[in-house]
Amino acid sequence: MAEERAFGPVRLIPAANQGRYPHSNSVYVDGAGILIDTGADEARYRALLAGPGVKEVWLSHWHEDHLKYLDLFDGLPLRMMADDAEPLTGIEAFLDCYGMPQEEYREYWRRVLPADFQFRPRRPTRYFAPGETIDLGTCTVDVIHAPGHTPGFTAFFFHEPAVLFMGDYDLTRFGPWYGDRDGSIDETIASVRRLQRLPAKVWLTSHESGCFEGDVSGLRRLPRRHRRARGQAAGFPRRATRWRRSSRSASSASRGAARLLRMGRRRHHGQHLERLVKNGAVVLKDERYQRV
Repeated sequence: MAEERAFGPVRLIPAANQGRYPHSNSVYVDGAGILIDTGADEARYRALLAGPGVKEVWLSHWHEDHLKYLDLFDGLPLRMMADDAEPLTGIEAFLDCYGMPQEEYREYWRRVLPADFQFRPRRPTRYFAPGETIDLGTCTVDVIHAPGHTPGFTAFFFHEPAVLFMGDYDLTRFGPWYGDRDGSIDETIASVRRLQRLPAKVWLTSHESGCFEGDVSGLRRLPRRHRRARGQAAGFPRRATRWRRSSRSASSASRGAARLLRMGRRRHHGQHLERLVKNGAVVLKDERYQRV
């Protein structure tokens, strides 16, 4: 596992599996005892609980890799944005928010979520107010509502160390994800541009190394996806951007995650095509996309 990085009181807790799914990096604020997201590493969390302690848990959003070890913090205050609270109310709501219609897939995830992610219904004790500033004693933090990845996605800008935790607005090759039922390419672009304007010196993200310094851009994957969508638009049927049933059975965690990824990527492609139509670069004729 990578070593922790500290910037003033803000500490990046690197995740197991080199920060890859089904894990995610966490942020811990020394002195305040605030832990943001709980998908990193069970042993490290137990050490935090033993000392210096965790006083409150914050979630950037509702995805399972960000609440994998949330059960370790039962009894502590839990805070997130209200727009992302619905999936935590139960497994069926969780799967609905992913936009997962196939019963075989849902049955698979009904088993995996409790077994591998310790999922159970939860309700936050408090909600963030978009744009609020919270004094943590050791630093102050702006709570930034940044929808697109999820409706209530939250980023955190820590003023004194000039650190921005962008969560799943990754700066990795994978790029931002907006493939859920409520994911939005337009909101993703607007949110990342808003985050880019902040006077950060360090950018922390949820996956892989999770720590970036210097001039970075969270939009670098979006133009590439957009060009690819336009290049593939000739004769592309509209129905192909929708859910398509797989002939394989969902029998392993890796296969289930891969199917979820494929589903999301098709939604990515569909959103790019619709955006190209809106911009006049592609037209929809006889239920097929055509380049202008």
